[in-house]
Amino acid sequence: MLLFLVGLYGVASLVSFVMYAIDKRAAQAGRRRLSERSLLWVGAAGGWPGAALAQRVLRHKSAKPSFRWRFMASVVLNLLLLAGLVYLTLYLEQT
Repeated sequence: MLLFLVGLYGVASLVSFVMYAIDKRAAQAGRRRLSERSLLWVGAAGGWPGAALAQRVLRHKSAKPSFRWRFMASVVLNLLLLAGLVYLTLYLEQT
């Protein structure tokens, strides 16, 4: 279970970082951008560590307060779901 979660978060974080980089490049070139919704969903699906790293390294989506608030809400939601999953898994293993 732990190895699966580490792999899931690793892959989702890599995908998230790449999506932020693509969106940053599109913004600089004046091309069509990825939706904020898609960036938030990939972060909520476990890619938030990569998204947070991309925001810091690429300086992308880090200054927009409405996006930052929704991003932090998605991180909290993801962590609550993760904690629930871990608790349920440990509880079921004991019974």
